[in-house]
Amino acid sequence: MSDALINGLAGAGGGIIAQLITYPLQTVNTRQQTERDPSKFAARDGVVRHMLEVAKQEGWERLYGGLAPSVVGTAASQGVYYYVYQIFRNRAENAAQDRWKKGIGDGSVGMFQSLVVAALAGCVNVLLTNPIWVVVTRMQTHKKKSNRSPNHVLPSLPDEAIQLAVVEHRPYRTSHVVQELYDEAGFWGFWKGVIPTLIMVSNPSIQFMIYETLLKKIKRKRSSNTKGAEGLTALEIFLLGAIAKLGATVVTYPLLVVKARLQVKQGLHDDKRRQYTGTFDAITKMMRYEGLSGFYKGMGTKIVQSVFAAAVLFMVKEELVKAARILVTGELSNSKLRPP
Repeated sequence: MSDALINGLAGAGGGIIAQLITYPLQTVNTRQQTERDPSKFAARDGVVRHMLEVAKQEGWERLYGGLAPSVVGTAASQGVYYYVYQIFRNRAENAAQDRWKKGIGDGSVGMFQSLVVAALAGCVNVLLTNPIWVVVTRMQTHKKKSNRSPNHVLPSLPDEAIQLAVVEHRPYRTSHVVQELYDEAGFWGFWKGVIPTLIMVSNPSIQFMIYETLLKKIKRKRSSNTKGAEGLTALEIFLLGAIAKLGATVVTYPLLVVKARLQVKQGLHDDKRRQYTGTFDAITKMMRYEGLSGFYKGMGTKIVQSVFAAAVLFMVKEELVKAARILVTGELSNSKLRPP
């Protein structure tokens, strides 16, 4: 089994586990990003309050809206990314070794090469998996319809009565979203938000650049010649992943908000200020009507979710890689011991 395949499968497994643990935070964060009303989802309310509000008004299951396509998307994204990343990484390492033999460099992949490798892998991943994430975004932001008029307030009714006033006319399944999206924008509708998403490949690029740089420094300090993260504890990998994701998220968050705004369903009768024709139009209108703060809605939630998910992902992925290599090595050893 090749290193690329081992890393691809391990990345998919780690991504799924991280996704299952942090999914309610993702749902709340997507709703925060796509909310245009400044009076709603204010930063001071906190993540827990938002989660409780969704659970109270729509039920706990809405926090897991779109989980099935999201798990598929995570497995596909992480599998594709790590597989392609490892292929490009191996080529970069071989090229660095060739240069070292010629007396150029120290034989290791530099920061710029790591950035290019991660960016190329990210672009391939985005182009292949963007349709899945458009569907997930729409399912996360779908809200149960209410029989109440928007201007009708029921201050005297108990919470139980208010809950009964919220009804779901039909389950909002993946097939409904796919059909709705196709009817709305055709085949290319599944690539809504692909431009800011492609620009956002700088997020995993920055993340892996920080991760690989810190990993190299630790190994150099310990005079370790092991491959990858071998020799590091699960806790050390967890912390490296958290630090790397934190730095990447802070830099690229505004693009994430723009992408979510483009992918979410836009009503035909919505205020023109809330309808976007493309990336530039979204950025212009957000800056004009919401100010700079609009680009950072829900950032606190995203940092908590992304850092924790990335840390879990790195830890699980590296442990799976180690287990796979031990399994493969053991099988090879046993095959050699068998009599012909």
